[in-house]
Amino acid sequence: MGRQLLAAYPNLVRQADEVLGYSVAELCVHGPAERLADTRFTQPAVYVVDALSYVDTVRTTGVIPDLVAGHSLGEYAALFAAGAYDFRTGLEIVARRAALMADAGPGAMAAVIGLDEMRVRDLLRDAGRDVDIANLNAPDQIVVSGPVEAVASVTPLLSAHADTVVRLPVSGAFHSRQMASAAREFDRFLRGYVFARLKIPVIANTTARPYDGDTASTLVRQLTQPVRWSETVGHCLDQPDPQLHEIGPGTVLTGLTRRIRAARSAAVA
Repeated sequence: MGRQLLAAYPNLVRQADEVLGYSVAELCVHGPAERLADTRFTQPAVYVVDALSYVDTVRTTGVIPDLVAGHSLGEYAALFAAGAYDFRTGLEIVARRAALMADAGPGAMAAVIGLDEMRVRDLLRDAGRDVDIANLNAPDQIVVSGPVEAVASVTPLLSAHADTVVRLPVSGAFHSRQMASAAREFDRFLRGYVFARLKIPVIANTTARPYDGDTASTLVRQLTQPVRWSETVGHCLDQPDPQLHEIGPGTVLTGLTRRIRAARSAAVA
């Protein structure tokens, strides 16, 4: 992941290594897979590659975006792009976030395909388990999150009504009430930072609207509240002459954008 980017920006990679205490290039390129699957290592690695992808895109194109957004962890790269903090500071914050989320204990997440938000909420209420909606990725793609046993117990019920339910390869119950202890500690940690005024509007995961200036509190809430990605993309599409570009590894968000566009077109028709 990110081999060419990491080689192209050695100064920033050295900063990352100093913060993390290990070689981020070695981790991204050689793994091992078990380490990359641990959120303590996954989050810093993804932030580094996302941030370098943004730097490289601006350097090679000369284009500064009119607004930015990032899905879950990607919001930290978006805030870096908007000038909330420098590369090193963003990585310090992400590394602490990752450690606190890992310390919150094991959990599970599953993507529910073919049901809308209200139907999933109704089914979770009927199940009576500690499972929350974590990601509203598209009108018909909802991710649920909770303790491993709880997610396993609601999966048959969700599967009976959805097109499919897919267990996600994550180690925790992210964006759920299970992150409450991590959020409290993260709130205390962020009090040691002063965030700069944003130079570019950033669309917040928790509200699907631009940050209102309280960056720290918004990031704390993100740990326990759902990522409102479908609404976030909708907000971007409502801008004049919208041209959305995914930056970073993979094309998952581009695929979600197509689904969201299609749903909006169908609703109008």
